[in-house]
Amino acid sequence: MTKDVIALTPKMPDLRTLLAGLYAGGPDLGVNTLADGAVIQLCAPDGRPLVSVEAPILIQVPGETARLLGTGPDLPESPVWWTEARASTAVAEGGRLAGSFAGRLATVLGGTVWPPEAASTDIVPLTTDVSAIPVPATSAPAVDVLTAKAAVVIQDRPLVTMTSWLTDALRSATTDDRALQIVTPPTTRLTLPTRTALHGHPNRWIIQDPDNGFYDGLSGAVLHWKGGTFTPVLDENGTASVAKAFTATPDTGERQLIVSLRTRHPADEDLILGRALETAWHTLTGTPPAGWSTAEPVNLPWSSRQLTDLAGARAPQPTWLIAVGHPDRPAIATVRITRTPAGVEEDVTLTLGYSKDETPPLDTIEPLAGTLAAERGLTSMLTSLRTARRDLTIPPHFETPPIPVSFTLGPESVRDIGRNQALRPPLNLSPTQLGPATEPALHYPLGDGTDPHAWTALQQLTRHLRQAATHRG
Repeated sequence: MTKDVIALTPKMPDLRTLLAGLYAGGPDLGVNTLADGAVIQLCAPDGRPLVSVEAPILIQVPGETARLLGTGPDLPESPVWWTEARASTAVAEGGRLAGSFAGRLATVLGGTVWPPEAASTDIVPLTTDVSAIPVPATSAPAVDVLTAKAAVVIQDRPLVTMTSWLTDALRSATTDDRALQIVTPPTTRLTLPTRTALHGHPNRWIIQDPDNGFYDGLSGAVLHWKGGTFTPVLDENGTASVAKAFTATPDTGERQLIVSLRTRHPADEDLILGRALETAWHTLTGTPPAGWSTAEPVNLPWSSRQLTDLAGARAPQPTWLIAVGHPDRPAIATVRITRTPAGVEEDVTLTLGYSKDETPPLDTIEPLAGTLAAERGLTSMLTSLRTARRDLTIPPHFETPPIPVSFTLGPESVRDIGRNQALRPPLNLSPTQLGPATEPALHYPLGDGTDPHAWTALQQLTRHLRQAATHRG
């Protein structure tokens, strides 16, 4: 297991301050670097990493520290420098070394430490005989157990965020055809970006419950460690059982509005990406996104120009990024930008949270669809509503699936399918034509997000549209 400690400081830790922090283990420990100097490691005399420190980042997005760390009285508001350390608890002194490193930074620079109980400025001498401890199979700071099938990360923080540590671990696991598996206690929740990254086999979120053993935090399947990976326990019929702890929580009236949209643009020099997300965000909240980044914490103020430059620099490789909103309206989006033969495509999922006293703005969805179709290269958009937490975090409990509200086809998609076929689905459903009659987008209303039968209507609609496109092709 690893222990995470974060120093939050008003000034950037310079090299001298970082070295003072790394002196937490005394003069007998060494220093190493990884990732072209982006990670500094405090090492035992034999070179074994004890604490890994990521390069400080400046958090410029309002409310981001509170979103990820809570609203403690000592947590500073942005802008603030975030310096994260991960300590291996395979060595008894590891956690205290990380706490002393962060405490020294906070003391010198006038900042705070999270979690606060970890902070100290003591020198922590290494007394453990590290030669008696197996050498870790990987030097990756985020990975605790590495096998031929899985990269296992063991986390004990209340909220698992899609940090650059985890982003790198996921990328490496995918490249090596391994599963990324995150193990946490049952009190842990995930951010939406982390949940999105873990979606789909073989990646998993594993709950280690003292009373129920191991189970999948997203599906509830009872798990065991077999063949170097966590896998479901199957009965004689080959069926996985569901853990008793994976039960639905009481309905508090909180809701999440989910807008999943796709756009396509010609790949020309004047292209600015992120405009569709920006339009949707402004329509649904009255403000643009507050910030963006390729990992959590989200540190950069919103800039469609900057994210376009990043995607261009990474092309033809895809770019995955996160956007967040202002603190008064929980909102978060993931965006995947891909270069294809047809142009540049954006896959966007924007999720907004509402309390029981707040009404999701469903009446704005159709006008939004019209604007995106006319101005932002929309190819399709699915809007749905679900019973889930307003703060947009994911607990290890059963959550009801989202219920479709509407589906929209952009003009190009209507043309590919055939306008007459798209206008006449085999349902008691009449789409609304958006935009010019010669090149319309089609908006299919499916309900108000309360009737699960909307899923059946959506399945029938999409089946009809696929068949029409196949016959036309």
